[in-house]
Amino acid sequence: MPANASAGGRKHRGAGVPVFRAGSAAANPAVPAQAADEDASRALMLPAIFVHTAQVWDALEEVALTQAVLDANNLFLQANPHPAAAAFDILRSRLLHEVAEKQWHRIAITSPGPGCGKSFVAANLALSLARRPGSRTALVDLDLRQPQLARILGVTDAIALADFLSGELHLQSVFRRFGQSLALGLNSQPVGRATDVLHDPNCAHALADIAELLTPEVTLYDLPPVLTGDDVLVMAPYVDAVLLVTDGTKTSAAEIRAAEKSLAGRIPVLGIVLNRAQEFHAGPSHAARK
Repeated sequence: MPANASAGGRKHRGAGVPVFRAGSAAANPAVPAQAADEDASRALMLPAIFVHTAQVWDALEEVALTQAVLDANNLFLQANPHPAAAAFDILRSRLLHEVAEKQWHRIAITSPGPGCGKSFVAANLALSLARRPGSRTALVDLDLRQPQLARILGVTDAIALADFLSGELHLQSVFRRFGQSLALGLNSQPVGRATDVLHDPNCAHALADIAELLTPEVTLYDLPPVLTGDDVLVMAPYVDAVLLVTDGTKTSAAEIRAAEKSLAGRIPVLGIVLNRAQEFHAGPSHAARK
């Protein structure tokens, strides 16, 4: 990672956002070709305060999600009578109630230990949220050590998210959109030094860009398990609440207590999602924390 950064520790990436795809700027015949190229280059870097949210979303590359892949991973793109799909819609409604009541917009999704299905829950909850007309939801894979969202969503050309978090790439270079309501910050490769990336001041600026440029009503961060490292605690200043995903077939009460103790006083626990409550296809249930 290059050491040179702009004043205040923020790399040049954070000064603005590219809002047009390459080649979209109209040429001015009265301007010499070289000058026109320079003007077009500058037009790609508007200060964030002058960029309209709709422009940012339109500038994101659109991604297609394949129904067969989603079905294979038990992800529900459309409203579905399946009990699991209904359970995620209920979870969505309860989450939105908390968002409205407590102004919690940045939600971390984690688990006590590995294998509880947190990425499955994060993806389905994001898809459910994105079905609302006129809404904007962002889903970001911050389980940098073991990213899963690109795989289960069937996106094969995701970019290394660490390059965005460290200030090397713009938001538009990494994020994709599904329709006009779901922005996807997926990750193509694991990061061994994940905690160092999250501690980097440029990571804070990158996370701020998500909120300022995409203005999502809800941002879901898929984070590593609480009890396997300190990534969730490092993210504490940047999230409003946590959904804790547990596995009804393997998570012990002691693990749940340990996870809650680790989060206590740092991040509010919005609720506990019990995945595989009655075998996998029964879907998640949700215990709200007030």
